[in-house]
Amino acid sequence: MKLNLSTLSKPIIAPSLLAANRNDLVNEAKKAEEDGAGFLHIDVMDGKFVPNTSFTIEEISLLSDKHHLLNDVHLMIEDPDKHIEEYVKAGADLLTFHYEALPERRIEGCIDLIHSYHCYAGISIKPNTAVDVLLPYINKVDLILLMSVEPGRGGQKFLPSSLGRLDEIRKILKPLLKKPLIEIDGGIQDTTGREALLHGAEVL
Repeated sequence: MKLNLSTLSKPIIAPSLLAANRNDLVNEAKKAEEDGAGFLHIDVMDGKFVPNTSFTIEEISLLSDKHHLLNDVHLMIEDPDKHIEEYVKAGADLLTFHYEALPERRIEGCIDLIHSYHCYAGISIKPNTAVDVLLPYINKVDLILLMSVEPGRGGQKFLPSSLGRLDEIRKILKPLLKKPLIEIDGGIQDTTGREALLHGAEVL
């Protein structure tokens, strides 16, 4: 892991590679680093869990050691627990998978598997998934990612209901001594970013 999450100042900026020039990813990552980003958010889509596809293992591997940002890999794929090792080997520092992508009996095992590779583990939920499904896992993950758009494609507008969901997450986490980071993903720009921060988001 390149960075210790507990030492990073908040908020953490995590620009998405979906908005980058795919033919010049290394320079795009370096520019993000120069501009003050802390994470590099890399969306992985399989065309099954979500309708589109995105970055390949090979692209992540070629890029992962060309910058000093934390490689924040967001798995929007079916059966993520079957693919953890390959993404760790490609250079992921933080692997976030979707609650909806696994039966509940396999979720804790997926978190443990990610940690076994000395990688940070995150869990994500779609906009229509109830926040309280995360309760069994809040002491186990390093990051909670709330989708503020429907996952699967860039350029969507921020869903205002996401602000109330951030409030819910913050309330759930309040009693914990060691809290996972809260990341919000989708439709983030100046205005929505400021609103999300006011409601508890720490990673944009």
